[in-house]
Amino acid sequence: MSTTLLVSIVCADRAGLVSEISAKLFDLGINLGDMTFNILGTGAEFTAICEPSTPVSAQELKEHLSTLDSLQEADIKVSDFTWSLTHGANAKVTHRIVLRGQDQPGLVTRLTEVLVEYEANIVTMKADKLVNLEGDEYLIQMAVSIPEQRAEACLASINNTASLMQMQSYSEAVNL
Repeated sequence: MSTTLLVSIVCADRAGLVSEISAKLFDLGINLGDMTFNILGTGAEFTAICEPSTPVSAQELKEHLSTLDSLQEADIKVSDFTWSLTHGANAKVTHRIVLRGQDQPGLVTRLTEVLVEYEANIVTMKADKLVNLEGDEYLIQMAVSIPEQRAEACLASINNTASLMQMQSYSEAVNL
């Protein structure tokens, strides 16, 4: 039995989904660690590090979650989480970056390669394809960790790359 489990659920989206899942976990005596929730088209993805107060197996937790009505058709995966729960230095968010423009192949790759060049780490990233009358647009939102001495050059390079790809870009420093 693991003391830390990773829960990943992909299912149809609906209002109250996070509340229902987190309430079930709470009722089972499970504390949530890092957690994400995202809408993916008409589906949704819930992922969380779970710390049970009493030992529970991955299979037992999966069975408990499967009893929820909203998860009857869900893809539920529960596995041991073997990495440290403590964030490393490259998880400290230093900047938020937002880019918006026409959807095009290779967009995410080209923009994220700039971050690699400056030893920046993506802490969180969300990308949405926005369908509208003018054509498909892409919205990318990132929270990143950029080494202080490289931040100015990295952000300038992101702006230049975005401009070449005919995207609008916005960035701001975060002081948390």
